[in-house]
Amino acid sequence: MITEQKDRGFRKKALDFLLFFKDRFDLHEGKEDEIETIEYVRKNIEFKGANLWILIFAILVASVGLNVNSTAVIIGAMLISPLMGPIMGIGMSAGINDFELLKKSLKNLGIAVFISIITSTIYFSFTPLDDARSELLARTEPSIWDVFIALFGGLAGIVAGSRKEKSNAIPGVAIATALMPPLCTAGYGLATGNIYYFFGAFYLFFINSVFISLSTYLIVRFMNFPKKEFVDPKREKRVKSYITLFTILTIVPSVYLAYNIVKRTLWEEIANQYIAAEMQFPNAQVIHSKLTYEVDSSTIEVTLIGEKLDQEKISMLNSRIKNYGLTNTHLSVKQSGDQGTDLNVLRSDVLKDLYERNENIIKDKDLRIALLEKEIADYGRTNRQVLDIGQEALVNHKNLEKFSINSSIIANLDKGQQDTLVLAYAQFSRKPSQEETNRLKEWLKLRTKSDSIALIIQ
Repeated sequence: MITEQKDRGFRKKALDFLLFFKDRFDLHEGKEDEIETIEYVRKNIEFKGANLWILIFAILVASVGLNVNSTAVIIGAMLISPLMGPIMGIGMSAGINDFELLKKSLKNLGIAVFISIITSTIYFSFTPLDDARSELLARTEPSIWDVFIALFGGLAGIVAGSRKEKSNAIPGVAIATALMPPLCTAGYGLATGNIYYFFGAFYLFFINSVFISLSTYLIVRFMNFPKKEFVDPKREKRVKSYITLFTILTIVPSVYLAYNIVKRTLWEEIANQYIAAEMQFPNAQVIHSKLTYEVDSSTIEVTLIGEKLDQEKISMLNSRIKNYGLTNTHLSVKQSGDQGTDLNVLRSDVLKDLYERNENIIKDKDLRIALLEKEIADYGRTNRQVLDIGQEALVNHKNLEKFSINSSIIANLDKGQQDTLVLAYAQFSRKPSQEETNRLKEWLKLRTKSDSIALIIQ
């Protein structure tokens, strides 16, 4: 009997626990009517009139940001951009079997992409600043993290869009997934004739768009949005077939691409570990490395300056690649003095390495200087306040003759730690009572906003 009661009590607690979590994670809580959500997405799909001009201006702002390497300007452009509309529309239309909405979304996304690339190409064709800065280079090649950001960002966007009260999640998704900068980078690639930049940036945009659409599709299906109804059964069957085919043609390549991105990202991470661990020489230094991943044959290319490595050493480095699990990978070593080594490239790499090292040293020194300036300012401020605090204390302690207060470093020898302690010294013409001493101490805590004070009375 007692055992049965315990079992029932345990089952009740487990059920209550599950119900608690179900209630916490219930997506239907605060959900907008599905028809309203569909209309909300539908309204943001079309690019014409003001929407198209906003896109053009946003592209120009983003292009300027990439051109001058300003992260703040790029973020501002992504907040302005209306690119999320048709991308979410694709996932929504696939989820509710609305072929007309799918065609409209694809058409408007195509228009937006075309206008964006043309606008950025025109800008980069006329700008006097033609160097590829770090913000621009970061958009030339997708990584596995871009896939995760697009997938999770898309999930956040459609969940926020399905709420009665709209939040700032969708602009946040536009910033996180960075839809606009890759299109601007593609325009830069066309303007400068760099096809690698163009295809790399467009590939990144494609990955982002596909996974945002996929996440929208998954949430729409999960939340059982009403599917479009057809009077003609044959037309309904045909539309479902088109939607299914489109979904398969979109998801299968994207999964394959994501798989390859994962493989390449892991390979690059291990390759960098290999360089860091094995390329440590007493009289030579790696000043540049280039990683080229291919399924059948990958290359780790390093440029060295200093004492030349002999062929035996290079062969040994090549053989150690397998110890890191880097299959089908070859090491290529370029050294100063080698025939065929581009001296201009080598000089450029040396200057770049020196610049980066000096920049890090300068940043470290700036931080140290800022810390010292703060400490000096705090010390000076405390010294200037000694007379003021002493005169304030004299109001309530008439026998106070001399006063000093300062911050001191105290070392805890048992724990091997140190901390800051406010140390105060007070000299009275007549020895104060314990009550007066405690009152002074508490007042000083309040006046200096300190947790503890060491007060020396004389």
